[in-house]
Amino acid sequence: MSNFFAMVNRMKLIDRWALMRNTSKENIAEHSHNVAVIAHALCLIGNKKFGRNYDAERCAVLALYHDVTEVITGDMPTPVKYYNDKIKSVYKDVEKTAGERLLAMLPDEFKADYKPFFEQESKDKELWKIVKAADRIDALLKCIAECRMGNREFEIARQSQQKIVDEIDMEEVKYFKEEFLPAYSLTLDEHTK
Repeated sequence: MSNFFAMVNRMKLIDRWALMRNTSKENIAEHSHNVAVIAHALCLIGNKKFGRNYDAERCAVLALYHDVTEVITGDMPTPVKYYNDKIKSVYKDVEKTAGERLLAMLPDEFKADYKPFFEQESKDKELWKIVKAADRIDALLKCIAECRMGNREFEIARQSQQKIVDEIDMEEVKYFKEEFLPAYSLTLDEHTK
């Protein structure tokens, strides 16, 4: 018996933004879906607008699994995770151990297929950069959504996430920000009129 997929299924139980009051809770399964959609889009933007040759589908799958170790570790709040280099390094070790535990739950014949989700391979380096950019964009989108609902708790986070996204030096991200990001501030009626 393998526990792997039952553990992956528990992503829906791990809430994000735990240190802040949320008008709408978000779990890591929802977040991973959003990151996968955005990462896929960034790849297509890169391929169609900037002559890249990204494997958009592989990138989307990497994004789906990018936070799966949090079913073991929980979602460490960003201010804690990145407080200093020592904490950041220790947390990386904890994530590595969690990934090893999850991989060990798979039957041997599937381990090589899932290993790249837990141990980043050099061939996926560019795709992981896109996943990280998509992760940052999704954090900004969460802040935008919370601020739209009048939740002042996210005002500083929104400014911080906007700065982080603005500093990402990728043509794909710049295009996404110009073409798609403004729509996230619209109401349903504005989307459909």
